[in-house]
Amino acid sequence: MISQDVRDIIYNGLWKQNPGLVQILGMCPTLAISNNVVNALSLGLATAFVMALSNGAVALVRNLIPHPVRIPVFILIVAVLVTVVDLLMNAWVHALYLVLGIFIPLIVTNCIVLARVEAFASKRSVGHSLLDGAMMGIGLTGVLVTLGAAREIIGKGTLLSGIDLALGPMAKSWVIPVIPHYPGLLIAILPPGAFIGLGLLIALRNWIQERKVA
Repeated sequence: MISQDVRDIIYNGLWKQNPGLVQILGMCPTLAISNNVVNALSLGLATAFVMALSNGAVALVRNLIPHPVRIPVFILIVAVLVTVVDLLMNAWVHALYLVLGIFIPLIVTNCIVLARVEAFASKRSVGHSLLDGAMMGIGLTGVLVTLGAAREIIGKGTLLSGIDLALGPMAKSWVIPVIPHYPGLLIAILPPGAFIGLGLLIALRNWIQERKVA
């Protein structure tokens, strides 16, 4: 039987306190990388991995860290994990790594990661902290992928464009032409399209929430 605490953590990460739609944190990578599904999913999973492990690591050593230096220590822990992700992506999916560019190292300064470490992991158990980091990361990934899919379809008429960067040349045939012979709408894959798309997602989430309350 799943405890109420676990249910609350899952619900908060995926919906009630979703980082992308409610807390509105980490907007720079959210808006910059969500121009297609592959980029959005890759950055989202990298962020979720870092969030889960950094939360768990901080919860594990929280009682050993003097309060005045907790923030520098938290940042150091996050930086170590981001470096691991950065090196792994550079080694195994180098082409995708070049596309994501600076946004992988910038996970260190992402407000979402540090906010959850400070607000949750520094006060809770290792298991709950790992789950909280994972759910917050998955919640953000869901927003990124949804936004990326919408922008890619409207902007290019395809899905999974660029998947060969992650899985190799043989994956080029996996690109889905959702709207064949579509000329594309450039604004959708430019920064204004990201702002418009995210605004519509936030509005949709708020509308659904209001309907549930009513």
